[in-house]
Amino acid sequence: MQLLQKAFLQVNTDLNALAQVLAWFDQFNSPPVPDGTWMRCQLALVEGYTNAVRHAHQNKPVDTPIEMEVKIYEDSLEIRIWDCGPPFDLHKKLQAMPQKLDTEAEGGRGLRLMQRIADRLSYERLADGRNCLTIIKQY
Repeated sequence: MQLLQKAFLQVNTDLNALAQVLAWFDQFNSPPVPDGTWMRCQLALVEGYTNAVRHAHQNKPVDTPIEMEVKIYEDSLEIRIWDCGPPFDLHKKLQAMPQKLDTEAEGGRGLRLMQRIADRLSYERLADGRNCLTIIKQY
């Protein structure tokens, strides 16, 4: 699997930085990534970033960094988002959630959306004390 493109972005823990995150992700809206795949991955990125701001970093200073990396391969797109919040068991959380999305709910849909978009979704605690959300989508 040949790496075609790779980019890294670091932003503050601030929902206002979402415009910067989206502008950065625009660079991946080109072949070999199909349009539909790019749009779904953009949604997964937004969900992952906003979850890091709202949940992982909810009591942290605004200058706490959130780091993101995207790698484009011939047949897949990988997104990684690193946060400095407390760890949680993603698979246990997903098992406890209803399978059907409540479209009227104010929140609580992000993890399930990311799960449906990704071919592989993981969240793990790293040795340096950060957490890494990994979203992999094949195309």
